[in-house]
Amino acid sequence: MTEILLGFRLLLGSERGNRVRFLLMVVGGSIGVCCLAAVLTIPAVLDARDGRVAAREPRSPHSSVAGATRLLATADAYGSRPLGRVFVARGEKVPDPPPGIPGLPNPGEVFVSPRLHDLLGAEPGVGKLLPGRERGLIGPAGLAHPDELYAYIGMRPDQLHGGSPVAGFGVRWAPSPAVEPSTLDILRFTLAGVVLLPLAVFLSVCARLSAATRLRRLAALRLLGLSVQGVGRVNAAETVVAALFGAVLGLAEYWVVNQVIARIGLPGLKWYVDDGDLTAATVAVCLVGAPVLAWFAERAGAAKAAANPLAVRRSGVAGTPRAWGVPLLVAGMGIVVGYCVLGVLDRPPRDTGLSSLLMPVAVVMVGVGLVLTLPVLSHRLSRRVAGATSSLPLGLAMRRNEVEPGSALRVASGLVLLVFAASLAQGVLVELDQVSRPNTVQQDYRIPLDGVGAADETALTFLPGVKGSVTEQRSWFDGNLDEPPPEISATVATCAQLARMATAITGCVDGKVMRLTDERVPSGPERIGEVFPFRFWRGSHPTTMNVTVPQGEVRFRAHDLSAVDSDILVPPSMVPKKARPDNATLLLTSGPDPVVVRGVLDGIGSVAPTAAVDLVGTNVEGMQQIAVVKALLGVGMVLGLVIGVAAYLVSVTDRAVERRAQVTALSLLGARPWTLRMVQCVQVVSPLAVGLLLALVAGKLTESGYLITGGGAVFWDGAGVPLLLFSAAGVVVVAAIGALPLVGRRVNPELIGRD
Repeated sequence: MTEILLGFRLLLGSERGNRVRFLLMVVGGSIGVCCLAAVLTIPAVLDARDGRVAAREPRSPHSSVAGATRLLATADAYGSRPLGRVFVARGEKVPDPPPGIPGLPNPGEVFVSPRLHDLLGAEPGVGKLLPGRERGLIGPAGLAHPDELYAYIGMRPDQLHGGSPVAGFGVRWAPSPAVEPSTLDILRFTLAGVVLLPLAVFLSVCARLSAATRLRRLAALRLLGLSVQGVGRVNAAETVVAALFGAVLGLAEYWVVNQVIARIGLPGLKWYVDDGDLTAATVAVCLVGAPVLAWFAERAGAAKAAANPLAVRRSGVAGTPRAWGVPLLVAGMGIVVGYCVLGVLDRPPRDTGLSSLLMPVAVVMVGVGLVLTLPVLSHRLSRRVAGATSSLPLGLAMRRNEVEPGSALRVASGLVLLVFAASLAQGVLVELDQVSRPNTVQQDYRIPLDGVGAADETALTFLPGVKGSVTEQRSWFDGNLDEPPPEISATVATCAQLARMATAITGCVDGKVMRLTDERVPSGPERIGEVFPFRFWRGSHPTTMNVTVPQGEVRFRAHDLSAVDSDILVPPSMVPKKARPDNATLLLTSGPDPVVVRGVLDGIGSVAPTAAVDLVGTNVEGMQQIAVVKALLGVGMVLGLVIGVAAYLVSVTDRAVERRAQVTALSLLGARPWTLRMVQCVQVVSPLAVGLLLALVAGKLTESGYLITGGGAVFWDGAGVPLLLFSAAGVVVVAAIGALPLVGRRVNPELIGRD
């Protein structure tokens, strides 16, 4: 206890610089703990969403029960957002209502979510999807998230067709989780590489701030007779307490961030404030993990000061740093390069179970190896450059890095890991892009024209993002016939309109009816000379247009998942004027980018909110899930950026404070201010540049190894290289500029004699 009190007295009674360093340790540790709490809370947020969805799921009775309440759940879409509707027909036996509503709705009553209530006010046409009067709002307990579009609609038993009996609500597992388990594994793996690995290094860096000054102080105490165990306790008084204060401050920072971000939301992801509350497990991990990590980070340094205090006090030349990280880096890169070779040979691994184990291990080994190899590389590079250069600033900088190779670890590790993690995150985005977007050059939409007026149809064709549109119509037949006659479908479009829907067309002539032949599929019966009627409506009066299948043919090559699948091409000039087609569908096409697709879907929802949209080859719920994953991945990237920048700022500031004595001595010896600034700049930039180059190479190879093991079609992400190179160059420039002002103009000779 005496040693711990001594540690507090040394901290509080020392010069202002020591207190500033202690404050840096606390602030840096708080940022790291805040990021750690955010990562640990992400699974709780997803579990809370899935738990509310599971609680409202209907349970079927074990046996058929007469007079049971029946229910029909539908999953539609309003624009790019899912719209859930639950039609309820109350029977003689009414179960307890699902969470969020006081009771099951009676016929003609509707419970809606708050977001759907707001949408009804802005778009009255949505009310056609919700027959009945609004009785109340669904509470948070009955909704997956605040932005969910959901409704319970009461109906009479004779109105509900196809419903299932329900005995109650609440199941163990959500039928459609917010993130599929396989995708959640990818997310955990990515967050571990993007956030947790840099976070562990950052917390260690914060614990090792002002290491040289504190080691000299500990060595002095050891020379004064303090025991080895006492030296460790004195060291713990500052390091562990700083980590503990930082953990408490970090948890408070997370609470504030959760209160703000939960109310604002993220693109594709929104949650209730209570979902992001800190759990007892998260608080325990943060309050215990940060001090324990700080203790182990300082244990090696304290042991050195206690075992050989004279070497520490005399500031002897440090020996060559041990290459602990080289075997890790070589082993991790061996796994990665092995997978890359399989990709070059076009023999991707089939054993996904083994790959799912080896790839995360390789990422951790490469990341840790990068960090631990930096001091070795910095030491050897500095020795070679210092022995070969005649430049005073470069020589001073290299000699300082040679004597203190560990400073490279503190200054450059955060930014090096940031670039490495950014490359890994790019690979995950490439894989998610393959999952969320069909492998096609464009995206088609099918919209039935029943209930869509002529003005709305025109507005749909001019939506932002829509590149082309045609109308598809089925031939008409009398429904009273005993046996339906043969049918054909016609695409009503000009040659230019058809060209925008297809990859290539040949033989098209405007103004003539022509047969359509898709090169992708074998030709069916030609039916040349046969006549087929097509029905149109002028108000309530039907009119029929007879079309004869001609000899002329248009050959077109459709893209994958194309919506064009007709037998003949009919020019718009043949369609009766001011007539609406019967049994017709509007086909739209746009680019395949998810942002463009969501924009087009939202535009369709605003123009024709009750129209059913078939997103050809793509699932709206799948798009929503991918949006959630990308939002979480974006959170991870932001946290990684915060950690990397914070590690650099804290380390460089601490290094400038710790080196004031050396800078003062050089100033008294006649070194000019610009020379000292150049020395400081080179000291920071040289290990950082080496580390970034190594991170770029290792990161791209690791990304390729991840893509090869992911089972996708893309193995090599060349599009991400310029962005990474630009980011690395920007990091070096910012680091160089940030290092220049850290050499002050005032010279204080007293710093030379201070401990």
